[in-house]
Amino acid sequence: MGSVTMAVMLASGCRSLGMPMALLRTLDISHSALIKHYNKRSLKWCHPRSSHNSALASESSRVYSNNSTTTSSLNGYPKYDRLLPCPSQNCPPRVEHLVVSEGGPVSEYICKALDFPPLFVADLIQFGAVYYALVCPQPPPTATQEEIRIFKEATEPSVLRKRSSIKGKTIREAQKTFRVTHVDQFVEAGTYLRVHVHPKRFPRCYEIDWRSRIIAVAESYVILDKPVGTSVGGTTDNIEETCATFATRALGLTTPLMTTHQIDNCTEGCVVFARTKEYCSVFHGKIREKKVKKLYLALAAAPVQCGIISHYMRPVNRAPRLISEDYFERWHLCQLEVMECRKVPWPTTLIQDKFCIEDCGWPSQDYAYECTINLLTGKTHQIRAQFAACKAPLVGDSMYMPAALAEMANPGVNPFGKHKKDLIDEGEKEMATLTWIEQHGKEPSVAIGLQACQISWDDGDHFYKAGSPWWRCENA
Repeated sequence: MGSVTMAVMLASGCRSLGMPMALLRTLDISHSALIKHYNKRSLKWCHPRSSHNSALASESSRVYSNNSTTTSSLNGYPKYDRLLPCPSQNCPPRVEHLVVSEGGPVSEYICKALDFPPLFVADLIQFGAVYYALVCPQPPPTATQEEIRIFKEATEPSVLRKRSSIKGKTIREAQKTFRVTHVDQFVEAGTYLRVHVHPKRFPRCYEIDWRSRIIAVAESYVILDKPVGTSVGGTTDNIEETCATFATRALGLTTPLMTTHQIDNCTEGCVVFARTKEYCSVFHGKIREKKVKKLYLALAAAPVQCGIISHYMRPVNRAPRLISEDYFERWHLCQLEVMECRKVPWPTTLIQDKFCIEDCGWPSQDYAYECTINLLTGKTHQIRAQFAACKAPLVGDSMYMPAALAEMANPGVNPFGKHKKDLIDEGEKEMATLTWIEQHGKEPSVAIGLQACQISWDDGDHFYKAGSPWWRCENA
């Protein structure tokens, strides 16, 4: 049977499936082929037994077995038991795609199709790691005849007409994915399931004294001093290990806290959670009306001149975020004001080890520069990308610091930088952009030198400050 990469298999349906492109890039490991197996129970795509993926499976087993008493199964994956205790490291990605052949409770079907124990599947559903769509995604032009046959079998008009659940819906609407919320949720034959077997984990959630991180508790909201290495409101495959969940438990609240805005997992500092849906909408309105003011502390590897820094960000919702001093049509304006920049000692080895700060190869690590920033526009990765463009990447930023070093070593490699080359041909521009993206590293595992140190709204009527940033930690 022919093979097809997972990224290609799902690319044509990624919008309707709601699957982030970052996930597709992760799944398409080194462009290794992924093959599809079909039997009487299910249609599923899974990793081939290539040497590279065998190594990943072996690593998966090692990481998992370090945190449980399970042993590796015959297919190279760990023998699954429960999602807790939380592993200290994240397992390599494993995502299974199924088409239900016989209706029934969703947990029972997944257990049979993937040979998983019921408690493990129940944990995955609790984590929000299982999704469903009424109709499976359409295979792309590169699909094999067998894959096309299976798709046609599942979406045959005579078959779909018998399903009352999709009456009145377009195929695109029927392909929209939703989280499975209960183990006994009924799924009918033809339903598409996506199972994130290895959710992204956040072990630091279990190390934090969450009550001590609460800055304020008001009638309508809660202010949290978010720790580094944690997610504000969850990821695609993990809505359990979040700041919202743990702060709710720490306060003993019966109604879950709701997120109103986000900061990166590797960033710490002030985050506002709403206690009611009404206030969640109110705070979103304040953000839209620019009534919310945020100040940040950034620990940069080099000095930055005080004043307003302006760039334009490429409108692609995927990291790394590319920026330019020049205006391009439809690119987003990014502005921040550096209010102060002072020289401070580079974090000690003990502090770096405690917060898992990654050594990105910056040549001089005697002094760093602590900058106070008034964020004028709030774009994802804005401070990180702008400081890197100013040759002052943030300490520990393993995504943007390598690119800054590459541009310093080879001026012109950045097609949007000060030393950019004149590229007329669109093919050359695209190739230069791809080359520049390759100069960036991976997302930091725990912390970078960035803290949301203050947040206020309604002209300062509501004003809150975070504690000392991690790099001033004295108890490392």
